[in-house]
Amino acid sequence: MNILLVAAGGGTGAVLRYLLGVWLKENTKQRSFPTAMLIVNVVGSLGLGIFFSIVYQGIPYLEAGIYNEWPFLLAGLGFFGAFTTFSTFSVEAVTLIQKKKWKPLFMYVIFTIIGSIAAFLLGILLFL
Repeated sequence: MNILLVAAGGGTGAVLRYLLGVWLKENTKQRSFPTAMLIVNVVGSLGLGIFFSIVYQGIPYLEAGIYNEWPFLLAGLGFFGAFTTFSTFSVEAVTLIQKKKWKPLFMYVIFTIIGSIAAFLLGILLFL
């Protein structure tokens, strides 16, 4: 049952990430760094923070049996795990390295990492 919850959440998150990414690429100006994935990762981090805040009243301890709770499996691990994407972030960062676009690379890395952490914390704080 746990695998089905993760699969359902993950499938939904991956499809939504794809659709949002396509929409953002079609409706924003081309920039020197990957704006669509930056936005997806920051929005996903905000959503995960809101989810944790509403469902768990903060950040749950992963060793406390949370891997057996359906909300975490469906939304926390499945949906938000598939919606946000560190692998695509890595591919786009390496692509900028290959193109020797150093300023966009550093902006993309810093904005993604700091922006995602800040958005996650904001999501937690919004509903505490």
